[in-house]
Amino acid sequence: MSREFRTKKLYKEIVVTGPKYSDVFDPGTIVYKGTSTVNPDNKSPILYDISLIKQDLLNHFHIRQGEKLSDPTFGCILWDLLFEPLTERVRSLIIDNVNDIINSEPRVYANSITVEEYEHGIAIYCELTYLPYNISEKMRFNFDKNSGLAQ
Repeated sequence: MSREFRTKKLYKEIVVTGPKYSDVFDPGTIVYKGTSTVNPDNKSPILYDISLIKQDLLNHFHIRQGEKLSDPTFGCILWDLLFEPLTERVRSLIIDNVNDIINSEPRVYANSITVEEYEHGIAIYCELTYLPYNISEKMRFNFDKNSGLAQ
């Protein structure tokens, strides 16, 4: 006894149409997207591009070296040096650490780093170039003895 199997087409050919790839994303454009809940003045927690890169750097500066369990070398040493005299040795340690932090971020290059002492803390002046965009900007990070890191 032989059985003959009949094939049925259960579905008609399905075609899904949508926007063309080039309409959605220009391959020459790099878009970074992330979230941040740190700044209450932001209308949206979503950050893009340079704003996201800046927030990532600030996050790195906010972590005291040794606080991250999986990587004790990760973080910023300035929190431990705020009450130390700003000698040339301490200044050199700070510049090396800031340079390491910035170099750990592949989207940014530090053109220059300057360290100065002010009344209540230490100020770091950096000229940064955002590599994907070829945009340079000067930033100042204040490490304040009373209130922590301020930008």
